[in-house]
Amino acid sequence: MSEQQQYSQVNIEPWAPADLNLLHLLNAPDMMEHLGGPETEDQLAARHERYLTLTERKAGCMFSVVSVPDGQAVGSVGYWNTKWQGEDIYEMGWGILPAFQGRGFATAAVQKAVALAKAAADGSAGSDPDKQIKFIHAFPSIDNPASNAVCRKLGFTLIQPCEFEYPPGHFMQCNNWRLGI
Repeated sequence: MSEQQQYSQVNIEPWAPADLNLLHLLNAPDMMEHLGGPETEDQLAARHERYLTLTERKAGCMFSVVSVPDGQAVGSVGYWNTKWQGEDIYEMGWGILPAFQGRGFATAAVQKAVALAKAAADGSAGSDPDKQIKFIHAFPSIDNPASNAVCRKLGFTLIQPCEFEYPPGHFMQCNNWRLGI
């Protein structure tokens, strides 16, 4: 299967109430090893609520990653407004369940989410140009070769390694990848 055909084998769907189960699956120790470890039930409930309200707050969008044609949720991807070094940016993150890793789902999902983030940024063009988002950043752990490879494949530029706080109170060494939008 060509890389382009592989990318067409995934859809991204706006985060929905039923995706709480997916969030629990993504909270497994092997999935959270680069992110400070699994979250508590209360933390998961709060995360789920943030994901559900991102779009209505015009703060970004979270998606479930769904394989085609079987419609099985295999992960998540999203982007959200944040500030990085004084600049308004979209931060992007993703995760694919272990049974589905290595099949191009992450690359395809990130590619689709980037296109939607670019459209969202274009839609805000009438607003204050100083506040307009010009970049998407991803901050995968330096110890996560798969996520760093996704950034490289999709044309993100490696700015530099950096210390990044996630979750709050937990500092990790990340690569700062940037993509212009």
